[in-house]
Amino acid sequence: MRKICGAVALFILSLILPFSAAYSFEGPLQVNNLYPLFLHADQPCLEKAAPESSMSYSLSHSSTYTVENSKDWVINLDMEITELNFRYKRMIKDIVEFDMDIPVLIIGGGFMDGFLEGYHDTFGFPDYGRSQRPHNEFLYEVKRDGKAIIDGKSGTNIGDVRLALKRSLISPDGFGLSVKGDVELPTGHAKTGYGSGSVDGGIAFLLDKKFTDGIMTYWNLGAVFPGAVRGEEKIGLKNFIYGGAAAEAALGESLNFLIQLQGQSAIYPETDISAVDREAWLLVLGGRYKTGKRSFELSLTEDVNTSGAPDFILNLTYKMKL
Repeated sequence: MRKICGAVALFILSLILPFSAAYSFEGPLQVNNLYPLFLHADQPCLEKAAPESSMSYSLSHSSTYTVENSKDWVINLDMEITELNFRYKRMIKDIVEFDMDIPVLIIGGGFMDGFLEGYHDTFGFPDYGRSQRPHNEFLYEVKRDGKAIIDGKSGTNIGDVRLALKRSLISPDGFGLSVKGDVELPTGHAKTGYGSGSVDGGIAFLLDKKFTDGIMTYWNLGAVFPGAVRGEEKIGLKNFIYGGAAAEAALGESLNFLIQLQGQSAIYPETDISAVDREAWLLVLGGRYKTGKRSFELSLTEDVNTSGAPDFILNLTYKMKL
């Protein structure tokens, strides 16, 4: 069904958009999964295959509510996370692209519970028990067999820093294929929920394919090999696969519309809690305004599988080509 909907959307766009001019494309929206349990497991961000030199600043805000327990597990997540992310990309001798991501995390009770309760009531959507807790009260604890793994603390701290290399394999006009490898360093504090405490690694293949002169598509497929979470107790994580696709359509010389879908397999050991054990799917809708070497992105991300992802993510990104 998702493939059919995507094909229909691309066909409609190809009919209604003006494609007489040549347009530039900047790649997928810079959004990664901010679900608290998975945030530090080298969460992927969809990317284009074409290498570049650039610098960007992203501001993301998310809300998560998972308050559930099973025979062996207690997972209580009621919080909002704001991530300030600095991303630097630099081509090295026209051979490889070096990437560096430095996130700063602001974790707390937030301010949006009242708005979300009204939103759910107005449209009749389920709130998964959110209304049973006080508004904007922070809760972050993970336990297994009665022992604490994460005793989350509200505050502002650096997260886990990521370093990566991307190499273009083939790049004919309108088509590109690259391979990317990365490591995520344990710079965040694991016991309070700002890092994993271990080195993570990942590899991915990135493909760009022009659909028409006015639509570019991006396809990513990769695997991540996270280390253990070294909180109050050590817990091993599963290696997981991820994939995603994005379409960028030019609405004019300066404005582009983007839609993307990305998913990933389960990461935590079996908990018997569906909000953690099932695969995660993120649907992202947004736009990009370009002026010279600078661009601005605005997007909204929805958790379409009600598992392994925040209820929503709002993202604003400023990017400058170097």
